[in-house]
Amino acid sequence: MHIPTLISRKREGEELSPSEIRKLIEGYTKGDVPDYQMSAFAMAVFFKGMTPVEVAALTRAMMDSGDCFSHRAGHPAVVDKHSTGGIGDKVSLILAPLVACTGCWVPMVSGRGLGITGGTLDKLESIPGFKVGVTLDEAAAQLDELGVVMMGQTDRFCPADKKLYSLRDVTGTVPSIALITASIMSKKLAETLDRLVLDVKYGTGAFMQTKKDAEALAASMIAVGKEMGVEVHAVLNPMSEPLGRAVGNSLEVIESLECLEGGGPADLREIVLDLSEKIAGVSRAELEKLLDDGSARRRFDQLVAAQGGNPADLPKLAEIHKAPIIREVIASHGGVIVQVDAGLVGQAALQLGAGRAKASDGVDFSVGFDQIVKCGETIHAGQAVCRIHARTAVDFDMAEAMIEKAVKISSN
Repeated sequence: MHIPTLISRKREGEELSPSEIRKLIEGYTKGDVPDYQMSAFAMAVFFKGMTPVEVAALTRAMMDSGDCFSHRAGHPAVVDKHSTGGIGDKVSLILAPLVACTGCWVPMVSGRGLGITGGTLDKLESIPGFKVGVTLDEAAAQLDELGVVMMGQTDRFCPADKKLYSLRDVTGTVPSIALITASIMSKKLAETLDRLVLDVKYGTGAFMQTKKDAEALAASMIAVGKEMGVEVHAVLNPMSEPLGRAVGNSLEVIESLECLEGGGPADLREIVLDLSEKIAGVSRAELEKLLDDGSARRRFDQLVAAQGGNPADLPKLAEIHKAPIIREVIASHGGVIVQVDAGLVGQAALQLGAGRAKASDGVDFSVGFDQIVKCGETIHAGQAVCRIHARTAVDFDMAEAMIEKAVKISSN
């Protein structure tokens, strides 16, 4: 296969065959197709797009570049959820054990945070001893026993995606709908799913800034699911203010535990139920019961124990990860909260050390925000709009200035 011809054809907007796409990805994974040719191909896709058949072929080729989950005969429904990212988005920590309580299997392969978007793996690792490096064999055994595993991507899991993702990052081709779809769906469908729900975010704290872009991405991922025989649902959710009242690794785990015990912020519980309902195969009332009667929390404790943590540490997380400075940001005047800019809050969390600017950075489990006010709430002068958990006084001052910019109070 002559790669320059393939690139030229895509540059002119021609449709490539599934076998051509497969050979290109196979060659790239093996190292026979160099980065500069793959960069040119990614740029051609960025400008000309791909048909649903092409995107499905690219997804399948990337999925088949490594190992996939293989489930035993007679297994229950295998389901999962994917979020396109957000600020304070700790839904996975609640949804995975909750849905496992309904009898489904949830083999959740998650990622780390990058930029202002937090990562599920970083949150889980704030639990002392929690091991996210699980082999596919270990995952299979844990699914059989508990119905849920929460793990990172192994080296043999979608290696083509790992390679192409880092290339897109440095070639300005990250925003391509076709390439985003193939990246997300190859990793999720390598879990060998029956049902998948997509939490597609839009707004200041999301990758997709507008609802229109979010709708286009959702439609693309649903079309790929259809081509590949997997039932895919999409729920569009605004990310203009943080989800829940906590942003930061251990602080989000603490809030998740509240939700797993039937409490927690109303917006967080609502979105967990909205997404779970699409894949669990039981009624919303039944899901609410599993949160309220402690079943979901017990399953989370079992998950923590199975992956090397001690459930007895969970109530002590606030002490284990206590930041040196914990202080409130005080409202200068009263009124109604009309804005809590998720993008600015995410940026502030990143600068505190809760996130990473590049993949090789570490994260600070202790820092972030909690007790964040929500839009529509009434506040009085002297009341707190949030609490900052910071490593140093300089960090606190920086975060306070950003929060004062992020939160707008109407005095009408």
